[in-house]
Amino acid sequence: MLNLAIDMGNSRIKVGFFESGSLVRESIFSDLPEIGEAVKGQEVQHVIVSSVRKTPEKLSAVVPLTGKQIQFSSQTPVPLQNAYATPHTLGVDRLAAAVGASYLFPGQNCLVIDAGTCITYDLVEAAGIYQGGNISPGLNMRYQAMHTFTGKLPLLSGTKLPLRPGKTTEQAMQGGVLYGLVAEVEGIIQHYERQYKSLTVVLCGGDAPFFESTVKARIFVIPELVLIGLNRILEYNV
Repeated sequence: MLNLAIDMGNSRIKVGFFESGSLVRESIFSDLPEIGEAVKGQEVQHVIVSSVRKTPEKLSAVVPLTGKQIQFSSQTPVPLQNAYATPHTLGVDRLAAAVGASYLFPGQNCLVIDAGTCITYDLVEAAGIYQGGNISPGLNMRYQAMHTFTGKLPLLSGTKLPLRPGKTTEQAMQGGVLYGLVAEVEGIIQHYERQYKSLTVVLCGGDAPFFESTVKARIFVIPELVLIGLNRILEYNV
């Protein structure tokens, strides 16, 4: 029997299919009816939905359920103590990733780095306390900002590290973005390593492969971390 963890972004929907608490597959869809087609003929028990857009009140219209549907929000109970001062403003993806890290690495201090549109850094202490973190512009956002807020700088992309020092404007921009990001990530990791005697660093998000290959620190790369956290929250509530 399946449980579904659904992470609805602005342009795509990530779905984790779980059996007996284990992720058996992960798929990306463009709309909810596609999910219904993907589970046709299978029995779906419970579903959790994390969304940045409006979702149907009854997902069962497209995905027949035998159990509960949970709309994840700041009001949803989670298996962590939340020490964030403004929990109603906390992104549900950040909290789900923190829950996932705490579940996979119980009793450990975890720094969760989600390298997506923005880069988020979130700390979960070994006692199961979510302490908050930081939000920083992501890789492509930095390229776009330099182009948008200047008169002549081009719009660039890419993750290939250029020569240092940069011999062209393009190389100088790429170096500023890429080497700057590596220094930022390494610096934040080192900050928390000084604060905590033992620290587990967990990386997820679309730009995770870039940091995995460039950051000189021991990192666990878990692309499906948010989905794992959502399923843990689902289990906690049902």
